[in-house]
Amino acid sequence: MKPITVKHLAASMIAAGILGAVALPAQADDQFVPLLAYRTGSFAPLGIPWADGKMDYLKLVNARGGINGVKITYEECETAYATDKGVECYERLKKSPPTGASAFDPQSTGITFAVSDKAPADKEPIMTVGYGLSQSTDGSVFPWNFPLLGTYWTAADVMLQDIAKREGGMDKLKGKKIALVYHDSPYGKEPIPLLQARAKKEGFELLLYPVTAPGVEQKSTWLQIRQARPNYVLLWSAGIMTPTAIREAQASGYPRDKMYGIWWAASEGDVKDLGDVAKGYSGVTIANSASTGKVHQDLKTMVYDKGQGTDTTGKSVGTIAHTRGMIISMLTTEAIRTAQEKFGKGKSLTPEQVRWGLENLNLTQDRLNEIGFGEIMRPVKTSCDNHTGDDWARIIQWDGNKFEVKGDWYRSDPAVVGPLVKEAAEKYAKDKNLAPAKCEG
Repeated sequence: MKPITVKHLAASMIAAGILGAVALPAQADDQFVPLLAYRTGSFAPLGIPWADGKMDYLKLVNARGGINGVKITYEECETAYATDKGVECYERLKKSPPTGASAFDPQSTGITFAVSDKAPADKEPIMTVGYGLSQSTDGSVFPWNFPLLGTYWTAADVMLQDIAKREGGMDKLKGKKIALVYHDSPYGKEPIPLLQARAKKEGFELLLYPVTAPGVEQKSTWLQIRQARPNYVLLWSAGIMTPTAIREAQASGYPRDKMYGIWWAASEGDVKDLGDVAKGYSGVTIANSASTGKVHQDLKTMVYDKGQGTDTTGKSVGTIAHTRGMIISMLTTEAIRTAQEKFGKGKSLTPEQVRWGLENLNLTQDRLNEIGFGEIMRPVKTSCDNHTGDDWARIIQWDGNKFEVKGDWYRSDPAVVGPLVKEAAEKYAKDKNLAPAKCEG
């Protein structure tokens, strides 16, 4: 079979008008990884660098020699963040040769909801790094879902912890008003149970402001905020909704240094065109994805310097969204590597075997240093009953030109998040008539 480069294949597809369908052809002993993406639509400013990062890290793994010699093949499928298109991509790619789809990263809470019901029958792992169903941390109920590194409950709890630190303690939240401006979709509604639980526990008033997609019309929302005068605003948005919210905050006189964005609303693409208008705006990051490390140097020398990089504009590498994409592909390939320790080094694996690797991840600091993520992540270990692992996060703040990391590491409070996960997982199991798995230890 004559080798076809991704560059040549992409060029031919663009010429044919097949946007986003980039593939690396498979050989019999390769490992297939599906890449769902949204390079079009209102979330494209976030989706493009995210997709670039996912593909770039797979290229880097291949440049390093693969996973114990097993090369990664992949195909990108454009969803435009639409649930129906995402399900179509899932159905088309799940049986791709030679191994079937190692694991899916749907990149959408709506798509995740849709394919999670299909995954057990298909024996297909669903990775949702920083999103998805927050209760799927409970692997006994959700054996095929992996919300690695943190959920929306992680993010909401970390935001409140940072606000409490600014105020002088969690007890100082009593009597405060905290508003949630959220995308009126499953994605935007995910943090509400955590915020309601915290409001009840800490005694603050929670104000909820849904925004109709895509979020370009928010004037009435910010008029309400000006009247209510909340002490802080949490922003659960993505794509065009984020800069729109920040501009409306300025227009209504709401201070940007009292605003916190979820990680999908806290990338350079969200604020770079706003400059000082967004100055003081804070966000929460998955791990320390605002940082760079040795993996970026390796990507430059082993992929981009050879003309094989995905980002042809030269703008996304090193950005927060691109780094998050690399984290996702790194977790996928490390799960494959972990599974090879059980099922055979140098062998391509089934999705069911990769699921075992996801459930038995143990990324030590030494391993993170070895693959170039030592500055970006802390160690993470998963188990049968904990499919998130360790949910470390950082707070960043926009200074008018760039995001700066502020303060130390945070993680969610298990005393608050744990009972929510247990209650929601038990309800899900009851509603679906599922018998939770028996986890040892």
